[in-house]
This record gives sequence, structure tokens and C-alpha cells, in this order.
Amino acid sequence: MILCNLCPRCCKTVRPSSVQERTDGFCRCGLLPIVSRAALHHWEEPCISGTRGAGTVFFAGCNMHCVYCQNYEISVQRQGTEISIPHLRSLYENLIRQGAHNIDLVTPTHFSHAVYESLRTPLSVPVVYNCGGYESVHTIRFLKKKIQIWLPDLKYGQEYCAVRYSQAPNYFDTACRAIEEMYRQTGPYELDSDGLMKKGVLIRHLILPGQWANTKNVIDYISDTFLPGQVMFSLMRQYIPMGCASQYPEINRTLTEDEYQQAESYLESSSIEDGFIQQPGAADTSFIPVFDGTGL
Repeated sequence: MILCNLCPRCCKTVRPSSVQERTDGFCRCGLLPIVSRAALHHWEEPCISGTRGAGTVFFAGCNMHCVYCQNYEISVQRQGTEISIPHLRSLYENLIRQGAHNIDLVTPTHFSHAVYESLRTPLSVPVVYNCGGYESVHTIRFLKKKIQIWLPDLKYGQEYCAVRYSQAPNYFDTACRAIEEMYRQTGPYELDSDGLMKKGVLIRHLILPGQWANTKNVIDYISDTFLPGQVMFSLMRQYIPMGCASQYPEINRTLTEDEYQQAESYLESSSIEDGFIQQPGAADTSFIPVFDGTGL
């Protein structure tokens, strides 16, 4: 058992090996990974999914607990199966045999020790660390050379939103420090001849309804911090009110076309050149995976 300080919450709670034992930290998970799905996924950004799909491993539990999370049943309710580290490694290898362009670890922060152990022997494809952005610099450094592609969210540019929707105080400064450490590790992103990312940082931002200033601050930060060719940026319009979003009337709806166009126009006027936008049909529940233990 260890006192946990993996994420910025620094719960310093004793995390037992298994979730079957009592654990009081924010994520309420033991040290052994809980996995909800391991399968090829075709709905990441094109440089991640490619033609054959990303080899996604969805972990249960999360250090964010966003009230609108589309994966609420696994992030908050922790639906999944606890597995050993050798079993986790075997999931990677099986996905690679299926043709995965990479191994895409979704919400792995609270299982960073297990991830590290599972990657002691390098894989034949890049490893993607797909996270909420609320990361500790020391954990990012701990994973140095194990991760080739960092795929963080930069959810919030406003403290009010971070606290209200994710109970994540000081999110913006914390996430920015983590993202800058990610970039220090990888340097400018690199794509292969097929347009697939080999290494680098791809920053995501999900536009929330009625929160234009939040999005503006995120775009400003990326524009002011990184030069063209250094990182990629993905502006997402896929917000659907899920989880317990119905308890927050101001975000209990999808985006309007005007809201998205305002964000897209501002992005186009910025110095950000490298990245992705989404088509109107992206806000559709059909793109959400079924967390039924597939691939375990």
C-alpha cells in the first residue's frame, strides 16, 4: 500500500492493491487497473485513429468526475474489471495483433504505476496517454520515455467552470504546467508518411454551452505559448449533456451553431495552424463506446 499523490489532488490516502479493499481517495480505486473496454477505436483524431483504429484501453475511475462526462458509468461509477499488470500488457499485445496504430490509454492517471510496469518493455507502436489534463508534473516526468504521444484535454480556462463542473481547483494553471512538461519531453510533433502521429502533444478542448470565455482563454493560451508546428490542437463540438448535467441548467443542452462558429472563427483568427475541428454531426451518442468488457 502507498500514500497516493499521483494527481494534483494529492489525497495522500492509502491505496490498497485491490478496489475490493476500502479506499477513500478521490478516484476510489486500488492500485490494480480496472479496465472497461479494450478495442480498436475509429473516432479519435485522424492522426490517432488512422485507417485501422487506435488500440484503446478504457480505464475505470477518474481524477476529474466531470458532471457532464459521456463516460460517466466508468469514470464515476467505475464499471469495469480489475486485472493484473500482465493481463494489461496482454491487452496491448492483442490490440497490436488486430492492427492498432497505437495503444491509446484512456484516463490512466490514477493507474500510472501499473501503466509504468506494463510498459517496462517497449511496444512496437506508439503509446498515447489520453487524459483530462489535471496532471501532476512529477507523474508526467515519472512516465518519461514510456509515452510517445500525449493527448491531454485543456478543459477549462476559467476557475469557475473547473470548480463547478469538475471539482478541480486551480485546473488551468495545473494543466498548463503539465502540458508544458509533456512538450518538453516530446518536442514538436511528428507525423509519418500516412499522417499518423509518431510523437508529440495533441491538446483537446471541448466547447461547453454558454461558456465562451472559457474557450477563448484556452485558445489564447495555446496561441501565446506554442509556435506553429510545435503542438496540435483539437477543437471539439461533440458536447452532449450526460452524466448529471441535468442538475446544471446552463449546460443541460447541446451547443448552438452560433456558439460553435464563434469558437471556430476565433481559432481561425489565432496563430494556431495545426489541428482539427469537428463536423456538426459529432454530437451524437452513437460515437460513445459500449463499456461492456469488450476485449478483456
